[in-house]
Amino acid sequence: MKSLLNKVAIVTGASSGIGRATALLFAHEGARVVVSARRATELDALVDEIERAGGHARSVAGDICDEALAQRLVDMAVTDFGGLDIAVNNAGTLGTSRKVSAMGLDEWREVMDTNLTSAFLGAKHQVPAMIERGGGSLIFTSSFVGHSVGMPEMSAYAASKAGQIGLVKALAAELGSKGIRANALLPGGTDTPASITNAPGATPQVLAFVEGLHALKRMATPREIAQAFLFLASSASSFVTGTAFLVDGGVSINRT
Repeated sequence: MKSLLNKVAIVTGASSGIGRATALLFAHEGARVVVSARRATELDALVDEIERAGGHARSVAGDICDEALAQRLVDMAVTDFGGLDIAVNNAGTLGTSRKVSAMGLDEWREVMDTNLTSAFLGAKHQVPAMIERGGGSLIFTSSFVGHSVGMPEMSAYAASKAGQIGLVKALAAELGSKGIRANALLPGGTDTPASITNAPGATPQVLAFVEGLHALKRMATPREIAQAFLFLASSASSFVTGTAFLVDGGVSINRT
């Protein structure tokens, strides 16, 4: 039986990589999905792929920092599909690598707004709709950076992703009695278009270095991370809330 049959999900950052793989997997497992990202053309292609496979999807292009977008995504889920059960707040940015002493306030704020404030805005509008459904699953894409690993020139990213984990813990405590679970998923290096291993000029040595950081000596595929999102979204994780769920190939513990 499909694990998300008759569920309704929002997935942000869905135009490529982990978000796209998650939307496809959720739809395959029976969910009706509302997807969002900045690139409308890629979203349209994703919706078409889902619907050609027999699923149901809608898309809204926009900036995740815009509170109106957060509200519109929930409104579409409720109006077109009847409610909201799952939200994967996945959109984010690495920002510019910069030493703290050289970072501009505008650069700091851009990363914090995109990664942390957008998570707050998503939850703010998603929670009431989930309460109407009698419960739900809030999921946020955080990172091992700032949680179990410190990396130079990534202070804004680390702070924003650590802040998401704090938000998750507060939401879990606040909403548990309403049947809403909140969790953060912390992926390891994943082979996506945004990965540094696929950046222009990236060499085989860059790939070997990144793979070597992981105990498994490889990067994840987007689908592997999507499967972890599926676990947190489904009833298989019905007693899991308030966690920083590492799906990092052992990068947090590896010293070899």
